[in-house]
Amino acid sequence: MNLLPSLVSIFDELTQRFGAQIEHAHAPQPNELYLHAKRELAGALCSTFYKKYDGRLAGVFAEDARAEHDVFFVYYLYALDSKHAFVLVRVPIPAEQPELLSLTNAVHAANWQEREIQDLFGIKLVGHPNPRRVVLHDDWPEIYPLRKDFDLRTELPPFTGVRHKFREVEGEGVFQVPVGPVHAGIIEPGHFLFSVAGEPVLYLQLRLFYVHKGTEKLFESLPIPHCLRLAESISGDSSFAHATAFCHAVERAASVEAPPRARALRTLCLELERLYNHVADIGAICTDVAFVTANMHAMRLKERVLRVNEQLTGNRLLRGMACLGGVRFDFDADQLRVLAQLVNEFEKEFTELVELIRSNSGTRDRLETTGVLKPEVARNLGIVGIAGRASGFDHDLRRDFPHDFYNEVQFTVPVFTEGDVQRRMVVRREELFQSFAIIRQVLGKLPSGSIRTAVDEVPPDRVALGYVEGWRGEIFHWIHTAPGNRLARCKIKDPSLQNWPALSEAILGNIIPDFPVVNKSFNFSYSGTDR
Repeated sequence: MNLLPSLVSIFDELTQRFGAQIEHAHAPQPNELYLHAKRELAGALCSTFYKKYDGRLAGVFAEDARAEHDVFFVYYLYALDSKHAFVLVRVPIPAEQPELLSLTNAVHAANWQEREIQDLFGIKLVGHPNPRRVVLHDDWPEIYPLRKDFDLRTELPPFTGVRHKFREVEGEGVFQVPVGPVHAGIIEPGHFLFSVAGEPVLYLQLRLFYVHKGTEKLFESLPIPHCLRLAESISGDSSFAHATAFCHAVERAASVEAPPRARALRTLCLELERLYNHVADIGAICTDVAFVTANMHAMRLKERVLRVNEQLTGNRLLRGMACLGGVRFDFDADQLRVLAQLVNEFEKEFTELVELIRSNSGTRDRLETTGVLKPEVARNLGIVGIAGRASGFDHDLRRDFPHDFYNEVQFTVPVFTEGDVQRRMVVRREELFQSFAIIRQVLGKLPSGSIRTAVDEVPPDRVALGYVEGWRGEIFHWIHTAPGNRLARCKIKDPSLQNWPALSEAILGNIIPDFPVVNKSFNFSYSGTDR
């Protein structure tokens, strides 16, 4: 087995404990262990990875394999962060009895993902504490769009069923305040129902997936090279990150590696995406506590990055830059000087913005102890990215699972334990300073040579995992290839899908007027969630 020694040891221990109930499938990468296990073993394996190996459930998804194996497959992706490794467990679900024992009571991070499987594949959840629909709304007909026998071109009848009913919260002095799903700004739709007694929020219910786009189904209908544009559209502010994660998956399935210069240019673009999003969020947080002056400076800095993005790649959001096997465009000497100048000037002006925000005591007063997400709650929910690092989760794929050129640079991952809006803003601030250092290091070590390796037709029946640390958090793309250079399955995991439940916890005990700034401090992607 071409595995890390730590994974070989884990597999030996699992085999000794579970025997023939578990078998090794293959190891597409040295830090990835693929296992096949019986359905009854899913709970015991989850407990083992959590308790013995300090793992976490990074993803749960399904695949329709009835045509080949007369089963559905459910996959559990575990991240063993301390060992810098992933374990993917596949369990079969009989087609004639599509039922899955829920893990949500033990691992809250599985909640929405298990319900997605129920909605999209029709696999019943046994023992789930809240098995209501999450992706398909209540008035949808009984259809399962990710089954292979569902035609993408199907025209559904008008929906006339019962609309979603939120849970009622009763008690003396309790009343409910609906917000959305259509909002006053340009954000996408999401329905929030607050239950309050006086001013403090007692309970918050979320309803999303109003603009579900069927992206994972669309991946199955396109040739692999055309899927890249689809990956760029998953979440507009993370276009390059999603495209790169998809490229990683396809390249691994094709046994192709991007050349060093391409990997370095990808790293530069990922950090540029981080720059413009983080500074925009810092400004928006200031706006939500009425410090508009700071926001105007932040928006000016964001605009500078977007213009440099266009100078470098032809697109303000870096679309069209990523490609299978590398990147589409190289940076010449003049463009590299422009980027170096941007970093120097941006850092100076951003430092001034930081001091401006620090000098405003009213802003700090509004942000500190507001919207607290306790570390133990964050751990239970599996919160990742900015929100996770502000609540004590010391994890970053760039450092712990280096991709592209990140193994050639040095940087620090900022981590705090207070878990309030202030620390979520400070994580962004500190990550920006780290990004300046990363970009300078990459520019100083930029390799010469090709920017692309040819990716020919990808062989069928290959599986691969692609991942990057996007600016919002970790992004996963898992693919299973099909004949004809197509995909049998593409699973997308945007960090927002994992993180939305944190909002219901962080807002408890706060007042409704604090909701905008708490929400903005997480900055979820509706599009990345809805897919």
